[in-house]
Amino acid sequence: MRAFAELLDRLSLTASRNAKLTLVRDYLRETPDPDRGWALAALTGELTFAAAKPAFIRKAVESRMDPQLFWWSYDYVGDLAEAVSLVWPARPGANREPDLAEVIEGLKSATRAEAQGRIEAWLDALPQPRERWALLKLVTGGLRVGLSARLAKQAAADLGGVAVGEVEELWHALRPPYEDLFAWLEGRSEKPSSENPARFRPVMLAQAIDEAVDFGKLDPADYCAEWKWDGIRVQAAHEGGVRRLYTRTGDDISRTFPDILDALDDEGVIDGELLVIRGGRVASFADLQQRLNRKAVDAKLMAAYPAAIRAYDILQDGPEDTRTLPFTARRARLEAFVARQASPRIDLSPLQPFESWAELTQLRADPPPGDPQIAEGVMLKRKDSAYEAGRPKGPWFKWKRDPHLVDAVLMYAQRGHGKRSSFYSDYTFGVWTEDALGQRALTPVGKAYFGFTDEELKQIDKFVRDNTIERFGPVRSVRAEPHAGLVFEVAFEGLQRSTRHKSGVAMRFPRINRIRWDKPPGEADELEVLERLLQQMEGR
Repeated sequence: MRAFAELLDRLSLTASRNAKLTLVRDYLRETPDPDRGWALAALTGELTFAAAKPAFIRKAVESRMDPQLFWWSYDYVGDLAEAVSLVWPARPGANREPDLAEVIEGLKSATRAEAQGRIEAWLDALPQPRERWALLKLVTGGLRVGLSARLAKQAAADLGGVAVGEVEELWHALRPPYEDLFAWLEGRSEKPSSENPARFRPVMLAQAIDEAVDFGKLDPADYCAEWKWDGIRVQAAHEGGVRRLYTRTGDDISRTFPDILDALDDEGVIDGELLVIRGGRVASFADLQQRLNRKAVDAKLMAAYPAAIRAYDILQDGPEDTRTLPFTARRARLEAFVARQASPRIDLSPLQPFESWAELTQLRADPPPGDPQIAEGVMLKRKDSAYEAGRPKGPWFKWKRDPHLVDAVLMYAQRGHGKRSSFYSDYTFGVWTEDALGQRALTPVGKAYFGFTDEELKQIDKFVRDNTIERFGPVRSVRAEPHAGLVFEVAFEGLQRSTRHKSGVAMRFPRINRIRWDKPPGEADELEVLERLLQQMEGR
């Protein structure tokens, strides 16, 4: 457990991607089975413990110390695992320290009645806050050490000198603690078989285009363009009579979208965007959210929010792997495949003809009526490009539309978590409207917690502390008047109507674009600005 705790601690304090990769690779090389396999499962998000809940941790610590003192500590630290690890009272004579495999196997076999007792015993046995913190992060499932699942798989691949795509191709056929994977990577056995029907294939991702640099190097004749739709990227597979639907990270969401799977008549694997399409038109992302993250769906929900895939690419056509074919050849295969499905739940993302970058720039800025009006931007795909795992530089580019901007007034601020627990870093902002009495008043329209530098965070935090009006637990109400307050220029990708927000609108991906120290709050935007923008989107 000590080695795993040290790994998490160092990862949380390391910013460099390559340094994180080295840390994980060295840990996997130096740690024996099965601990390293369980650690890899934790780093890739493959571990869940049904019997262990955060409420057990809170209940356990409140039985060991004054509850009010703990909640004051939790409020100050901002993170449950960190707060408990620091305040947990030592108990001399506790049992020996557990190893990582012992903890995981103990949690997997524990009932709800047993889980709290086991967690308390392990906390007693671990002498250092760092080790208790690692235990609690493992239990709650939120490591938050700045390491993606793909980077963890990359570290494992580096251990054996193989491409990360090979590991990703095997991943859904493997089970923790991955002893067969490590045996292959270390040359002690043959490569595990990936021949399980409807397995996940690692996806190909696009680079963000640099308009000032890339267009001068690229020939428009070498590229195809298509719209970048505002849904979630998915992979639909039908092999050997087995149907599966995956997110781009390999999460199986088949149970949530049985209507999509039923539409896959032919065997093959396609890559596309999951959307709600109603009456032949793409609905807002808010409609798609009604279907996401559900364990089960009924006929009423599927009828109200009909899901569909707008197909981008084909990875397998029947028994043939098409990923090594050039994009234009795959596109022809994809068009034929979609035509054979004869289902409105699977359609084709159309290519957009253009002859010059200037023509594409105009198309992106002023999309034609219909669905393109709510597209996020355009995708560029080199005509001769194979379908490669990861994010290779050059074959594919994404060119998102410029975000919408609005000047809004800071209304509330909340303490952050982890490294930001001592700063007010989560902000609620609003625009001007008329209240019930016809008076000018602010109404909240969004929340954001990124888009500013560390130095700007310190400046905003000082403003919040100096201009607090009221406190509500970790939240502060900030002075926001026409002549006294702080204005943010907020960038966002889109708007949708919302009954959950007092303003009636909700922003998509809001972030702080600029701090307007120069602008009086009274000159911030009116709600009418957002209403007009929303009407434009709805009238596409």
